[in-house]
Amino acid sequence: MNQQPIVIIGAGIVGSSIAYHLAARGCTGVIILEKADTEVTGSTARSAAGVRHQFANEVNIRLSLYSIERLKRFTEEIDGHSGLKQIGYLLMVSEPDTWDQYQRSVALQNSLGVRSRLLSPAEIGAMIPSANLDGLLGATFCADDGHCDPHGVATGYLTAARKRGVDLRRATPAIGIRKSAGRVVAVDTPNGPIACDIVINAAGPWAGSVGALAGLEIPVLPYRRCIYMTEPIPFPDSSPFVIDTETGFYMRKEGDKLLIGVTNENEPPGENLAVDWDWLETVLESGAKRFPFIADAGIVRRNCWAGLYENTPDHVPILGRHPDLPNYIDASGFSGHGVMHSPATGMLIAEEVLDGRAHSIDIDPLRITRFASRNAPVESNVY
Repeated sequence: MNQQPIVIIGAGIVGSSIAYHLAARGCTGVIILEKADTEVTGSTARSAAGVRHQFANEVNIRLSLYSIERLKRFTEEIDGHSGLKQIGYLLMVSEPDTWDQYQRSVALQNSLGVRSRLLSPAEIGAMIPSANLDGLLGATFCADDGHCDPHGVATGYLTAARKRGVDLRRATPAIGIRKSAGRVVAVDTPNGPIACDIVINAAGPWAGSVGALAGLEIPVLPYRRCIYMTEPIPFPDSSPFVIDTETGFYMRKEGDKLLIGVTNENEPPGENLAVDWDWLETVLESGAKRFPFIADAGIVRRNCWAGLYENTPDHVPILGRHPDLPNYIDASGFSGHGVMHSPATGMLIAEEVLDGRAHSIDIDPLRITRFASRNAPVESNVY
């Protein structure tokens, strides 16, 4: 189909999904460049792995609807393992303005076919008896939300893509992007240039740096997120993925332990992957406000880790061709939602490449041109 290769920069879950969807449509000559010695070891492997329909932005809801359906059928469609566990997401709200907004979000979600619903404090207490209900106005819940196995999804896509002829080049970073007559003509690597028809930036937290190689300003920055694991705690396996919107504390079962965390909103961007042990005190204090047993939870330090979010200013991804460089395509800036939206992203970017424009879901609100508009969408349901 293509005279010269399509080069995808980044072999994480998004790049792997794009490669698979291109190859599944018969596209040949697809090359994935991965700067690490081993694929799927960056942000994909360090995710908290949540998947949810509960967004405030219509495009994100549509991305979730498509993607979670694909994760449900991942084994039969891809011959891989998604590890999807639909235990539900419970978003607990105590702030009046937030409660008003979340009620509107549920109405939007329901209008698009999402089975989210509002819960009273009494219903929350019945679902999680150990919760402190003081000050709670209610919660939103969707039983179809949950978590998955990001490594299983990414390697499933990548294995299927390679069976269809996709060339994975490990330890091969993009170090330059050559242009001529207003188009990308090659990607430079330590092993020499690779001539290409199209380059796709799926570099995750490093998407801004990759865009700069082509002289483009891509507003994606890396932000550290630390995840802590408790010692075994007798907490029901049926418990949902819980988020307290007032403190930002979240937790879910991971085997016989609890995975917990709180985003440090004051931490500047950077690539530090060391666990912030000083921040742990804030996490435990925040958790104990709503779940008193967290105050006494022991932490298994060897099971804790840090990863990077690839954030945009509006917490919405950047997808599609760049207006200043028509054969350069963005697929980054998911702001913590790349794992859950990877199936839809692969499908849409394949359409953008092969059909000239993504069409199964309207991605115009996600294109980089939105930053020139005051009406750009903002995703408020971010944790």
